Amino acid sequence: MTRLSDDVRALQAEMIALRRELHQHPELAYAETRTAARVAALLEAAGLEVRAGVGGTGVIASIRGRRGPAVLLRADMDALPIQEDSEASYASLVPGRMHACGHDGHVAMAVTAARALVGRGLAGSVRVLFQPAEEGEGGAQAVIRDGGLEGVDVVMGVHLWNELPVGTIGVKEGPLMAAVDRLRIVIHGRGGHGGKPHRAADPIVAAAQVVVALQTVVAREVSPIEPAVVTIGSVHGGQAFNVIPDDVVLTGTIRTFDPALRRSMPERLTRVARGVAEALRCRAEVEVKAGNPPVINHPDIAEIARRAAVRVVGEEKVVRPEPTMGGEDMAVYFEQVPGCFVFVGSSNAARGLDQPHHSPRFDFDEDALPIGCEFLIAAAEEAIRARGDAKG
Repeated sequence: MTRLSDDVRALQAEMIALRRELHQHPELAYAETRTAARVAALLEAAGLEVRAGVGGTGVIASIRGRRGPAVLLRADMDALPIQEDSEASYASLVPGRMHACGHDGHVAMAVTAARALVGRGLAGSVRVLFQPAEEGEGGAQAVIRDGGLEGVDVVMGVHLWNELPVGTIGVKEGPLMAAVDRLRIVIHGRGGHGGKPHRAADPIVAAAQVVVALQTVVAREVSPIEPAVVTIGSVHGGQAFNVIPDDVVLTGTIRTFDPALRRSMPERLTRVARGVAEALRCRAEVEVKAGNPPVINHPDIAEIARRAAVRVVGEEKVVRPEPTMGGEDMAVYFEQVPGCFVFVGSSNAARGLDQPHHSPRFDFDEDALPIGCEFLIAAAEEAIRARGDAKG
């Protein structure tokens, strides 16, 4: 049975209302100005010390307790460039933009947790970070450049997770989410008449063969027990039905966990793309841009998170989630400070609230909001207690 504190129960209706307001007004990476202003106003009204403009549009609220460890709780604010397909009363009012990954819920939970922590008499300090630009746009790096991680001993974060049922919390030590690198391939051919392909070097045919051949890197060069994904997400080439273009551009993503495998992937993909293109009288130009590293939960902090989760939902509802090839820039913080990223179950198939993240039909069961909020509070308290004891 879920255990909610009186202050979270008292703020629950406001938390849901805030989530719905934010859902109606989604903002893309580094443009979260309305969201940030709303967050800052709510926290300042609650008496918190607030710093705005962190990493561009980020906000940090500080709860300064007695001298002790400093814990950072992180929530992301940005939406996605997706047209929402929803009949909900709180559906996005902005064409072509929606909160399709639960970030509106993360903000609402974190605002409420910050308000509830004010009167807790903490033995350490808590910073609640509302981060811009999580969706692959360098938000965590921008926050770090602005000093948002200075003096922090532990980092905690949550993600509403539609792969787990509402009422559960997923905690796992070690690898949780994959490294995310970007792939761009330009196939250079020689354009010509669609009816005279022998006088051209067709980059569309070459691109098609390259897309298929790239899958053999994972299927035939990577150990079958080592996770890896190569996905081509866009193909752009040509403008007319009867014209062979000069070039085709492919973009995609590479997902891995193992550092050595990650380092080897650019060479492997480049070799295959160039070889296939050359065999078809074309030339492949390959660029791999490193993104976020894998999310690796520190075992000690994961145990702290597990204890916090048990406090909220009970032992039987704390689960060990499967690692996912999705990525997250929480990993950037974990390279500098030990931390743990936790999944808060948010799906409810009976109510049709089980669509995948980044879907135009994504939504979640709002019963997850007080659970995630209570977990953030418990995690901060458990981390302060544990790290304080460790420092002795």
